[in-house]
Amino acid sequence: MYETIQMLHSYLAYVALAILLIAVVNAISGLVSKRVFTMNKDLRLSLFTLIICHIQLLVGLILYFISPSGLNAIQEFGMGGLTSAARLLAVEHPFINILAIAAITIGWSRHKKFVEGDKKFKSIAIFYGIGLILILSRIPWSQWF
Repeated sequence: MYETIQMLHSYLAYVALAILLIAVVNAISGLVSKRVFTMNKDLRLSLFTLIICHIQLLVGLILYFISPSGLNAIQEFGMGGLTSAARLLAVEHPFINILAIAAITIGWSRHKKFVEGDKKFKSIAIFYGIGLILILSRIPWSQWF
């Protein structure tokens, strides 16, 4: 079961990053071009990004509790006994990614309060962009390539 959850988390990460990048680029282009925020394209893209990121977080939390690199590593070695690579997987990656998903959720919630398209795009661009930067900063790159 652990291997299946880990594989799901790994492959879903590619999808989540791609759709998050597309949503950020769409929001920035909509803001710059002063486009009208449409329900068909812009709203659905932002909502789909939010949903995929939350699913990725849930899979990651499940993985955190069953993985030997997550909570088990902290319980076995303690916080002071973790190497930098182990600390990345056990502490930094989960914590920063929870903050990233919180930023994305805030961006979604804020955009709903606005009527004007530019403010909607700006909210999504800023908060989804912050989420993207945070996620990219804590990906265990050595395991990806």
